[in-house]
Amino acid sequence: DTLWDLAIAEVEKRENPDDDDDVKPGEVWEKSILFMGNKNGGKTTIILRCLEREESPKPTIALEYTFGRRARRHNSPKDVAHFWELGGGTSLVELIRIPITSHNIRSFAVVLVLDLTKPLELWTTMESLLQATRNHVNKILTKLEKTNPEVAAEIKQRMWNNLQRDHPDYALVDPFPIPLVIIGSKYDLFHEFHSEIRKKISKTLRFVSHYYGASLVFTSKSEALLLKARALINHLAFGHDKSKSVSVDPSKPLFIPAGLDSMSQIGPPPASDSDLGKMRANTPLELWKKVYEITFPPKSICDLQYTKDPAQDSQYAEYEVDVMRAQKNQELEQYKRNASKSWKEMDFDSD
Repeated sequence: DTLWDLAIAEVEKRENPDDDDDVKPGEVWEKSILFMGNKNGGKTTIILRCLEREESPKPTIALEYTFGRRARRHNSPKDVAHFWELGGGTSLVELIRIPITSHNIRSFAVVLVLDLTKPLELWTTMESLLQATRNHVNKILTKLEKTNPEVAAEIKQRMWNNLQRDHPDYALVDPFPIPLVIIGSKYDLFHEFHSEIRKKISKTLRFVSHYYGASLVFTSKSEALLLKARALINHLAFGHDKSKSVSVDPSKPLFIPAGLDSMSQIGPPPASDSDLGKMRANTPLELWKKVYEITFPPKSICDLQYTKDPAQDSQYAEYEVDVMRAQKNQELEQYKRNASKSWKEMDFDSD
């Protein structure tokens, strides 16, 4: 190639996001992101800040949708990012089937928001949501292997894009099937924890993120930390340049883009050699889970279930619907009373 050819290729590479080679100049980039995580973990706040909306966040009851639009360059069509938010922590995980489909799987990503101030819920929430999502995505990939094997092969190959084949951890990790960002929220409160507690949680999340080929960032209401989270999300949503900066100091907020960490830098699980020798595990992830749960005994899934009735939530109030519902409730109660009375008066044949 001539120098001119190389210059043209470089310009095209910069103008078109390298994560989606099929997007041509003039075409609209369209991506989808599912936000999930702890109840009241700050998902809505993060979405609003990413979209630069000055709104007060409201509780998310089930599955909510919004979108953002950005232009990649001057006088070009605006790209679209679809933002889905799963409410209810782990209790409504079945709803992930709605936004993640075979039609958009190539352009889908997940953002897992974990509340750093709830270490007893952290592993259970993370494991439940990621396993359910992975199972659903794998079902889609299995179907695509029969109907569109080229797309299925492309998605599976893309899983490894953040890790070079010569990386020393290539055989030790198990990348998530679609792009994943893990956000540790409420860092301002987490920073008040004892330093040893912070180190154990931070080290564990570093391992989990590296194991899944995910990016990791700690954030809070601080504008500086929110900007770092926005950078990762905007890369997924609009193809903005991926940050190459890294912060692994456990005394500071972590920021580690996918592929820029390693097992040797993370170190072994935070347990004594004797304790590690007694533990039986089939995978590195299982070993880290056992070590984490020694310090932070997990809450059960039942304890994390969402029990509030969405029909009673004031933010969804509609006068006509609520009046009709109240009338139907009264009719139901009257039916119950009449049925109970009829049952008591019923004469059973003793023979």
